[in-house]
Amino acid sequence: MSSAVLSSLHEQLKKCFETLKANRSVWDGELAECKPLMSSLGNLAVQLKALKNVQIANTPLANFPSLQERLRYKLLLAVDAILGKLADKMDALQKVQGAISQQVSAVFQFYEKNTDTLDIAVCVSRSAICPSISDMLEWLQDAERYYRLQLVQRRYLLQTLTPSDLTLMETAPKRWESLHSASGEERIADAMCQVSFFMETE
Repeated sequence: MSSAVLSSLHEQLKKCFETLKANRSVWDGELAECKPLMSSLGNLAVQLKALKNVQIANTPLANFPSLQERLRYKLLLAVDAILGKLADKMDALQKVQGAISQQVSAVFQFYEKNTDTLDIAVCVSRSAICPSISDMLEWLQDAERYYRLQLVQRRYLLQTLTPSDLTLMETAPKRWESLHSASGEERIADAMCQVSFFMETE
């Protein structure tokens, strides 16, 4: 087997885990900024519901012409603004997911291109400082799948939100939080921990 190919594959794996580490931090930051936006969206849904149920004509505010329509208009503008910000966040998350997918794809392409020169025994062997190639490929594939699924689920949730269904919008913050996968995050954190020594080797 070619030691040059093995060395190149190790370099590709290191580069991929470095990309994963850097983009993971960006992902977490963007996602954290989505939380207050989702909360605001839920609050606006509550306000729109309340406005819909109140009879302004029977209150001291009846003297203000078209008050109900004007308040609804302002609330709908606020909803549109928040949905716009969340769409920007989805674009940012898409870039993160795309960067991870691109790097993982490059590693797998290199591996598949050189399978004839890579001894299977070497690919499954591990040491105290270096996980096996097969393990690392599996961890990268799991991480790529996790971020891809997270993006699809969150984007789909946002696409279902509309002022015509205020109940759906009101429950959106809880449904957004329910998409968080602690087990998925833990698997990635565990993988990063297991490759820490490997990443420091020359």
